[in-house]
Amino acid sequence: MEIVERLTPSMRRVARMFVSTDAVADEVVQEAWVGVLQGIDRFEGRSSLRTWIFRILVNTAKTRGQREARSVPFATIAGDDLDEPSWDPTAFDAGGHWTSLPWDWRGLPEDRLTGRETLEVIGRAIDTLPPMQAEVIRLHDVLGWSSEEIRNALALTDTNQRVLLHRARAKVRAAIEEHLRSVSA
Repeated sequence: MEIVERLTPSMRRVARMFVSTDAVADEVVQEAWVGVLQGIDRFEGRSSLRTWIFRILVNTAKTRGQREARSVPFATIAGDDLDEPSWDPTAFDAGGHWTSLPWDWRGLPEDRLTGRETLEVIGRAIDTLPPMQAEVIRLHDVLGWSSEEIRNALALTDTNQRVLLHRARAKVRAAIEEHLRSVSA
């Protein structure tokens, strides 16, 4: 039960990237758990149990999404900003180096950085990200999954996973900086 309770919220978010409604995502998660129970004797341990469970989920969600005759362009779930830079290009010199240092947070009290208000800003920033960026940053930075686990669970290439994580982090960082500047002013 502990594994089910811990993984189900993430599984629901991942399933939602492939199906049209929350209700269908819940059904996909249930189907995936049934698949896990039916196939647990075939688990070979070549990946972590969590990765194996998410592969079952992704396969189930993809099948269900196709059955719904729903096609989603990758740009819809990855974000429609794939051709846009994640930072303003004028922030770099001709050699690709930063022209100025990022805003220095070191002068702020630690409780300001880790306080509930800042954590809420981070949560809202993640919630506004395109679904795939949001899930990659949640799995990596919030839940502590390795890049390999994320790639295997979400069927991403190494490059794609890194780009999604970079773009997500850049957007969250911008939201944090905006928040901290507003409360420090």
